[in-house]
Amino acid sequence: MIDRPFWLKRIESAWDEAPIAWLCGVRRAGKTTLAESLGAERIFYVNCDLPVVEEMVRDPQLFFRSLTAPIVVFDEIHQLRDPTRLLKIGADMFPELKLLATGSSTLAASRKFRDTLTGRKRLVHLTPVLWDELDAFGATLQQRLYHGGLPPALLAESKKPSFYREWMDSFFARDIQRLFGFRDINRFNALLGYLLRQSGGQFETTRTASALGITRPTVESHLQALEITNAVTLVRPFHGGGQNEIVKQPKIYAFDTGFVSFARGWDPLRMEDFGVLWEHLVLEHLQAHFPDLPIRYWRDKAGREVDFVLARRRDEVDVIECKWDPGAFDGAALRIFRSYYPKGRNYLVTPSGDPAHMRRYRDFEVSICTPAGLGA
Repeated sequence: MIDRPFWLKRIESAWDEAPIAWLCGVRRAGKTTLAESLGAERIFYVNCDLPVVEEMVRDPQLFFRSLTAPIVVFDEIHQLRDPTRLLKIGADMFPELKLLATGSSTLAASRKFRDTLTGRKRLVHLTPVLWDELDAFGATLQQRLYHGGLPPALLAESKKPSFYREWMDSFFARDIQRLFGFRDINRFNALLGYLLRQSGGQFETTRTASALGITRPTVESHLQALEITNAVTLVRPFHGGGQNEIVKQPKIYAFDTGFVSFARGWDPLRMEDFGVLWEHLVLEHLQAHFPDLPIRYWRDKAGREVDFVLARRRDEVDVIECKWDPGAFDGAALRIFRSYYPKGRNYLVTPSGDPAHMRRYRDFEVSICTPAGLGA
């Protein structure tokens, strides 16, 4: 079992604030393995896929009272008929217990979750394997970008197309269909495949509906399901008074670089492919390390763009530019952005940014670093 201290700390921190840690993430991201790594002597593990579990938890008070372990793990809890009642009773009547519930989506995804347990839970979004976990997994950066960050794919000796096809079918059957009731797998997978191919670019609903020959409401409902299940992230534009800023059109990012390269037929990867995949990896690092900060991008109508913007403090915004080759950064878009928003730190995130160092580009300074340098 591979040690993942960052995520274990995130779970423990969630319990410091609330009795329920809700561990969400896409299928095969490693939620079950992470839960089990809390220690066999500390946890009582419940696989909610098993039919017998319904009978086991029929009387929640009796179930919780019989436990001797300090931690209860409900894996795939959305499979139960009334998961919120079970968690609510556990949190309210057995405060000495720590509860960990796992699932692919947020609590609000299913009609089963009539009560979203406000005040009783904290969310931990498990992303694919992060930049700073590569050594623990014994993987190279190129392998991570090509295979993706789902542990079974990352650790495989070769990239097997069957893994990605089977994952998409399972994702629809076990998550999308059960949670949202969608029935047309071909239409859903057509949209998912289209978004994987467009990943890293701007998204427009009407154009997508026209390209796929489906209705706008269908695109909107399916996209919402993909967001809730963490399969895609919409990064919305940052704006606040600058002239000619894009204010509505988001960019869309798929959850994993392996699926992006698979959908685009990038086999093997070429040098021009690394840049957009690197941008995805940096985004996942931001999502993991700054879960409470909205991640935005900036673009003006002249096409000048800043990859990511973090508003960490009032009137201060940090800029994150992602470059596979730091020599390709010219700073023109950053210069325009800083003329509107002068306060904040500037980062150029690149695989070769270790050790982190400062560089001056005309009238502003930029910290050149790896994703690890963004935590400073």
